[in-house]
Amino acid sequence: MVQLYNLHPFGSQRVVPCKQEPAHFCCGRDVLFVASTAASCRVEVFAVRDQGRCDPLGSFATLGPVLRMAHSQAGDYLVTIEEKSKATFLRAYMNWRCMSAGSSRVCVRMVGHKMEESYSETLKEQMSIVEMPLSDPPLCISCCPVNGDLLVGCKNKLVMFCLKYLVIKQNLTVLDFERSLILHIDNFIPAEVAFCARHIAITTELDVLILKLELVQQSADRTDQRAHTVSTLEKPADGGVKDEGPSTHTLQLELDEFIICQKPVELLGEESKLCEIPITLESTELPTEDTKRFQVRYLLFRRFTPDQSPFGFCEETKLHSVQLLPVYRTGSSVTAHEETENKRELLNLFCFFSLPHVGYLYSVGKLVELISTYQYSEKSEQAVLTPQFLHVITSGNLQCFTVRCSAAAARDEDPYIDTTVKACPPVALDVCTLRMQLFIGPRAICHFKNHIILLTKADTEDITERRKPTRRMLSRKADSIKSRTNSESEPGWNLYIINTVSTIQLYREMVDYSRTYENVKTESCIHLLSEAHLLVRAAIMDPSFLKSDEKEELLRAFRESCAALGDCYSRFDTKDYHLALPYYRMSGLSMTEVLKRLVSEGDEIQTYERGFIFYLTHSLNEDLNEELSKESANKVLQILYLADPVQLPHILCSPSMTNVCPLTAVKYLQKVEKMMPSVVLTLTKAFMALKMEDLMMYEHEMDSYKEVLCSNSENTIPQLLMDFWEALLVVCSQEEIVQELLLRVTSQYVWRISKKQLPETKPLKTTEDLINSCNHFGLIFPWVTSIMSAGSPSDKDYCEDISKLQSLLCSQSINIASALPVLEPLTEAGNVGLTIRVLCNTRLGKYEEAIDQLLKRCPDAAVLYAQHELKDDNRAVWWNKLLPELCKRTRLTGNDCPVLISSLKETLSVVAMELELKDFLSLLPEDGTAAFFLPHLLHCSQRKLLI
Repeated sequence: MVQLYNLHPFGSQRVVPCKQEPAHFCCGRDVLFVASTAASCRVEVFAVRDQGRCDPLGSFATLGPVLRMAHSQAGDYLVTIEEKSKATFLRAYMNWRCMSAGSSRVCVRMVGHKMEESYSETLKEQMSIVEMPLSDPPLCISCCPVNGDLLVGCKNKLVMFCLKYLVIKQNLTVLDFERSLILHIDNFIPAEVAFCARHIAITTELDVLILKLELVQQSADRTDQRAHTVSTLEKPADGGVKDEGPSTHTLQLELDEFIICQKPVELLGEESKLCEIPITLESTELPTEDTKRFQVRYLLFRRFTPDQSPFGFCEETKLHSVQLLPVYRTGSSVTAHEETENKRELLNLFCFFSLPHVGYLYSVGKLVELISTYQYSEKSEQAVLTPQFLHVITSGNLQCFTVRCSAAAARDEDPYIDTTVKACPPVALDVCTLRMQLFIGPRAICHFKNHIILLTKADTEDITERRKPTRRMLSRKADSIKSRTNSESEPGWNLYIINTVSTIQLYREMVDYSRTYENVKTESCIHLLSEAHLLVRAAIMDPSFLKSDEKEELLRAFRESCAALGDCYSRFDTKDYHLALPYYRMSGLSMTEVLKRLVSEGDEIQTYERGFIFYLTHSLNEDLNEELSKESANKVLQILYLADPVQLPHILCSPSMTNVCPLTAVKYLQKVEKMMPSVVLTLTKAFMALKMEDLMMYEHEMDSYKEVLCSNSENTIPQLLMDFWEALLVVCSQEEIVQELLLRVTSQYVWRISKKQLPETKPLKTTEDLINSCNHFGLIFPWVTSIMSAGSPSDKDYCEDISKLQSLLCSQSINIASALPVLEPLTEAGNVGLTIRVLCNTRLGKYEEAIDQLLKRCPDAAVLYAQHELKDDNRAVWWNKLLPELCKRTRLTGNDCPVLISSLKETLSVVAMELELKDFLSLLPEDGTAAFFLPHLLHCSQRKLLI
């Protein structure tokens, strides 16, 4: 569902002062290229200034009318498909900026033509036109925004040209292309192509195919290399998934009385191989040691039928506007005019394509999935996707939709999203229409930074209507609209440059708009605030963010949006109330500041929703290093007594509640005790009595349940007492008492695990709770988790005690030497015992013993252990112990133990990066297989050469 709001993403608009009617246009860096209609055969170039002002830079002639054009930011070149004498030509215009300085020199050369030293100096001051002859007429083109490579679509094939930087001599670099790869696709005529980071999206009238060119590891055998050069995918066997309709050849035949149409198909990921479109790769570049070998991976295939749209006739249903949009890792930025291969780290890739009445946005990076579907109110002509918006033109509108690219990319970038630590609006959140702006006759659109270039052309009957006095189209910025006075221009068309408002301005408007829904429509309020949050998040993920003038303001807006979403999930009764916790955490607000936002002053009783209570209890159960004031702590006590009285004993043990009035706390605890008496509550009252220095009350409370605590056997400790000890570990700061408590809980964990004894009641705190709230419980190491994943099913019954014990040993608090006698009963207890022994040896610095134990019992965890533990001063254990042991054990087992071989390869890779070639060579066994060790030797030697 698409929600409609009436916001103002568009600001001022200006008219581009073109001399002739535009046929095609595109943007690049800071310029706009406009190819005029067939009569003049010229391309005008305009510099785009602040607020969308366009200044003419000049123009240059083309061979004939331009049929397609595109600009590449990498290399700063313009590529066109031109027509002359009923033939089409592919040309690239290099160094075109020199003509804006007044130079009229032009050099025309063939692709791959060798530069002559005799005229190389003139290359700096002249425009170069590179002719790229093809055996078949070019139909469509696309430039890779990452590295500037060029993809050309022809009938039954795609041709890839790699951008080359040729250094003629010092201070003179010339751009050229090399035809490197041809993808042969039988019975496939591309209408549009998109190319980015070796991903290719191709559309015909009704089919979409998305591919990825993957590098193939080169083989030492030349015949193997040639085999990779031409690779044809076989058609699926009879048992595979096939469409039951007629063959592709038959379906393309238009009969006299009707058209045969195939059924709609959507194949994602590995299933897309079943599309029955075989592709053959032909490498055309000169073979060298650095020659790249590719194979094709199918990512998506989708086929539509002409009658899918209920709005139009069959012949009107055609795909358009296929695009690939890269999203980069936050802070991965380069200079705007870097001429080398782009160093930005690609995070995710998105593909958009559209039918006349519906558009589709897919993620095609790590996972191929449909993200959003866009329903248009009327037939669309063209669309352009940006990281923040989708702009669509129809017969009478410029429409602006929100997108979910930043929501998907954020999850790829940060694994903590969708946990209690961080949150982000869901990818499946309904998209919305921010604006439907009236225009007469929109024909074409493109996007450039914060500008939209829009070509409008009115029909004859519309021109007379335009001469009548009418309301300005963009009333908010009406003063900035300029009329074209050029006498040469023909009536009926205009080329506009429309400024989109700043992210901050639109964010503020969305937040203000959301307030109208606060007390009426809860979901609409959250939806709009989520849109505002994603808008700001997309701006922060932009590579130019680090150099943006709005950087601090955007970060402040991001924190504000998190706080506003936290307020919504705290105040409203929603199923996603738990999101209040991560959003407040991301806002940077302290607990005191959150209380001021949500809790009214005075003693009046308020009603608090689940989200606020969830935030309070989780925040108080974690070690936030924030002490609430006495007033705030007492207020929290009152809130939780009314909302969740069971939590009172636990939150009173929180370090944040240190300043609570103990007398007030005891009064509330006594009220709860009348309803729900418990040992934990009694222990908490005793704790409060100590704070009040009331020893009589303390002794009374501790004696109350003396029989319960001592009724079991000598070795059995009630779980409630364990809960008390664990709670004391959170707040206790005296080292002697801490060590005593650690030994007590360790002893009980060991006794339960060894005796297979479950606690009589459910523990109050899980391992995760203790890790989050207590410094004496550490994160469990990855190699420990790896060992336990191969453990026996019976261990799962006692996993909580096992993980708590392992967490204790993973911290630096417990004295291992003192704990060894306590741990003795577990040393032979399967995988649990192995982790205990290795953890103890590691804490005692006995790394070699630990490696021996792992290689004997769980060799697949040895390298993971080494990567985690063998660092800095202990790094030499890699080659002094682990490598020789792996070589010895692999020699004994041969190929029967692939785990050892895999571990040996990983170890060799690490050691090759650390040692000199001579030292590395001395470690290798004399009877080793040369082919096995040679890649690592080469890696070691190449690293030395690079250094």
